[in-house]
Amino acid sequence: MIMNEYLAEFFGTMLLILFGCGVNAGVSLNKSFSQNSGWLVIGIGWGLAVAMGIYAVGSISGAHINPAVTIGLVVSGDFPAEKMLGYIFFQVLGAIVGATIVWLHYLNHWKATKDEATKLGVFATGPAIKDHLSNLLSEIIGTFALVFVIMLIGANEFADGLNPLIVGGLIVAIGISLGGTTGYAINPARDFGPRVAHFLLPIKGKGSSNWRYSWIPIMGPIIGGIQGSLTYNAFFQNNFSAPFYFISFLNIVIIALAVIQNKRE
Repeated sequence: MIMNEYLAEFFGTMLLILFGCGVNAGVSLNKSFSQNSGWLVIGIGWGLAVAMGIYAVGSISGAHINPAVTIGLVVSGDFPAEKMLGYIFFQVLGAIVGATIVWLHYLNHWKATKDEATKLGVFATGPAIKDHLSNLLSEIIGTFALVFVIMLIGANEFADGLNPLIVGGLIVAIGISLGGTTGYAINPARDFGPRVAHFLLPIKGKGSSNWRYSWIPIMGPIIGGIQGSLTYNAFFQNNFSAPFYFISFLNIVIIALAVIQNKRE
């Protein structure tokens, strides 16, 4: 019997967060042998985390392991709408469990690390420069690149088993090139699930879970994912739909507001 596709999304996302937040912890927490190994290690770690998640469950559920991908494909008509909520629920649940396993793995390192922001950064993203409009725009752009290029990759034929590594390489590229502004959530489950885990777990001296920022790595990736899928359909499938024009107008407004705000400061 083949595994249920919802369970597949659970396990795929759990593995994504286990390896992704795991590299965050290794690089950030005190007395870890890999502490201070840098942004490149984090980028490669997250790229491999995505690749492993896709290898694990891609043949069962398609390995969305990201609500932004699921929602983008639903809006573009490339995925059944009736499966959307189930996929998202199990993606978030898998992210919470994956983050909890990371907490357990690094159990002795939390009390050895005094800085609250460092502990939160293992689990959730945050801005390098706090500015909600520009932070939102960064997440939109990063997730647009993710979904748009994933659909381009899907339109090409590669050797069997190579696609997950190519998508993992895409994550590395996004992280290195675009991730320095907000930590590149580009996935609502990747941020929200571990943030919930940070809130619930008895982490010594953990501080706030920064819920005031939490809407940005949810809404930004959703908007960017929809823009990415609809842009692909518009320009590569000649399907210029009403949702494409609406989301494009919304993004133009967000860009204009971000630029205006930046000029005023």
